[in-house]
Amino acid sequence: MNPIIRTGLSTVASPRSGRVGVAAMKIAVAIIFLWIGALKFVPYEADSITPFVANSPVMSFFYEHPAEYKAHMTHEGELKPAERTWQTANNTYGFSTGLGTLELVIGGLTLAGLVSRRVGIVGAALAFATPFVTLSFLFTTPEAWVPAIGDAQYGFPYLSGAGRLVLKDVALLAGAWLIMVDSARALLQAEGSAEVHRLRAPVPAAVSRRAA
Repeated sequence: MNPIIRTGLSTVASPRSGRVGVAAMKIAVAIIFLWIGALKFVPYEADSITPFVANSPVMSFFYEHPAEYKAHMTHEGELKPAERTWQTANNTYGFSTGLGTLELVIGGLTLAGLVSRRVGIVGAALAFATPFVTLSFLFTTPEAWVPAIGDAQYGFPYLSGAGRLVLKDVALLAGAWLIMVDSARALLQAEGSAEVHRLRAPVPAAVSRRAA
């Protein structure tokens, strides 16, 4: 093998490189949750998730009128006061605020994993669970697929823009799992080291005399 290529592969495969990669993954997952979570407080983002929530069997009850959402959808950047009024009455913004708060918490906990693995593993576990919900939208949301409005390509497997956005969560799922694995391994190693240190610690003289 070429010495330059071998050196490059050795650098990538080093334990230090692995630690950098895990730290980068924590930051990446945190950015996703913190940024998108913050956007959930903005009306246009709350409006955009309406089809997912309205069609979800485990979320639609948060809306007052989930069956009516199609008549009140707007494009990103488009302002229609009447539709915003309907979305307010539908509890679209109330639900989005709650969801955004949860996402901010998950992002914060995951980012805290850079300094505390005990806290970070909680965030990673929540980040790992989240994609199971979002990926279910592929089965419940009609807007996740190209509609049959003339073109020959529609339905499965032709993902719409919304569907492609959801599908990317498989990467989030894998990333959160890697963070959990790394955190769990580090916690177990720390526990093992503490136990070894306890067993090797010298017995106080007073205890030795009582034992004798």
